Amino acid sequence: MNTIASDTLPSPVARPAGLDEGHDESHVMPNGWRRWLYATDHKDIGTMYLLFSLTMLMVGGLLAMFIRAELFQPGLQLFNPEVYNQFVTIHGLVMVFGAIMPAFVGFANWMIPLQIGASDMAFARLNNFSFWLLPPAGLLLVAPFFMDIGSIGSGWTLYPPLSLQMGPAMDFAIFAVHIMGASSIMGSINIIVTVLNMRAPRMTLMKMPLFCWTWLVTAYLLIAVMPVLAGAVTMTLTDRHFGTTFFVPSGGGDPVLFQHIFWFFGHPEVYIMILPAFGIISQVVPAFSRKRLFGYQSMVYATGAIALLSFIVWAHHMFTTAMPLTGQLFFMYATMLVAVPTAVKVFNWVATMWQGSITMETPMLFAVGFIFVFSLGGFTGLILSIAPIDIQLHDTHYVVAHFHYVLVADSLFAMFSGFYYWVPKWTGVMYRERRGQVHFWVSLVSFNVAFFPLHFLGLAGMPRRYADYPMQFADFNMVASVGAFAFGLAQVYFVLFIVIPALLKRGEKAPAKPWDGAEGLEWEVPSPAPFHTFEVPPRLDATATRILAD
Repeated sequence: MNTIASDTLPSPVARPAGLDEGHDESHVMPNGWRRWLYATDHKDIGTMYLLFSLTMLMVGGLLAMFIRAELFQPGLQLFNPEVYNQFVTIHGLVMVFGAIMPAFVGFANWMIPLQIGASDMAFARLNNFSFWLLPPAGLLLVAPFFMDIGSIGSGWTLYPPLSLQMGPAMDFAIFAVHIMGASSIMGSINIIVTVLNMRAPRMTLMKMPLFCWTWLVTAYLLIAVMPVLAGAVTMTLTDRHFGTTFFVPSGGGDPVLFQHIFWFFGHPEVYIMILPAFGIISQVVPAFSRKRLFGYQSMVYATGAIALLSFIVWAHHMFTTAMPLTGQLFFMYATMLVAVPTAVKVFNWVATMWQGSITMETPMLFAVGFIFVFSLGGFTGLILSIAPIDIQLHDTHYVVAHFHYVLVADSLFAMFSGFYYWVPKWTGVMYRERRGQVHFWVSLVSFNVAFFPLHFLGLAGMPRRYADYPMQFADFNMVASVGAFAFGLAQVYFVLFIVIPALLKRGEKAPAKPWDGAEGLEWEVPSPAPFHTFEVPPRLDATATRILAD
């Protein structure tokens, strides 16, 4: 029996044993609504995650448009402060728990089995259950808008005493967070077991694609911190209804305790939303630079270092809570330390591009845009890590600008990069390159127009979560609102002219490997990826990136 590299076999690409047509015929793909309701195939579940997150992105984006419309001019324009604060709260919860996190889980479901040569996720039915928890949780979040049960105006952090004073709508939010957290934990268990136990022979951990590594670390973070959030909101729930006083000073409780518990979850959560983005960028940059990723091992170690350090920096959100000086110094220096492994990643991406044969297709444009915007957001984070400066800037629009640069641009730009990179494999058709470039340039310019002025507003002292403001903040707010509207329209353009044609399979047929520099097992199967792949584990070459065939 002779083995030869698959690129010497007839085009489009060799299919390993177990991927022949007879296999598909013996396992008939379900049709209609049953295919989606009872889905156990990782590709279908990944698609549902991505569509759910896109829906929630549109909902959260609409709320953001309402917020910026209210802030377009001084004075109360459209909403009273109670409604405005509800928009702010639900916008944050929807974007974090409904849009960004499920989208990355969708990428994980689609790509991890393909990248490691697994036939599916380890627990297929658990995978189905973890997705179907999300739609009712999303409905719980937005239901208070349509019911006369009070508002959720405490901010997405759900701080007491405000969260203890709200009406039944707050209970809806608490239950929604619980359900979404349970979904995240189940999805994380699935990812960990899949990565550790279902890799193809010869694919060691240090030969896995970086996207698998970043999600493996992210899954451990989720399992570690989601129960912490569950504990915080459960104590809030019992304070509200069962007479406990965890966060009620008159009963011996302390509202600051909630902040400690919440941010012990909240800061690892920031990296939960950014580490998978690092993984996507680490796939795209080498592909369009036509080079291997520079410093693979250092990227893996930096990912682990970021995850570990994320547990010791939570109180940099709390410098204004009368923290002792020793505590301020510890959390200030620990926060600065996180910049070291993060800078390693940026250096490695730039070093990968150095002297590479770079082409700037849409995935690479979003990857380069990610690196640029992430660097800006990282620098403002370093500024906020300095306790005396943070005390002045705390709860101002400078903080809003910082976390939108880190989360909205970085997570979203990475997801766009990954979408354009892998959508030919998902759908079997190519997107139109010019449309992708229009989406990128409008998004990049409008995002910076929307959020860069907020740095100046924060430095001038404008507090966040205020529906009104004095005249001296009017000009920058108007500019920011115009940029936000343009950014929102860019995402509508993305849905109408890129996502919908891809779902309808309108476009040029995609080859198995549409990108010259792409490496990995996902490019060894046809486009679109068959309903069943790798039923028999593939035999890999020494690099664990190509399939050897008989």
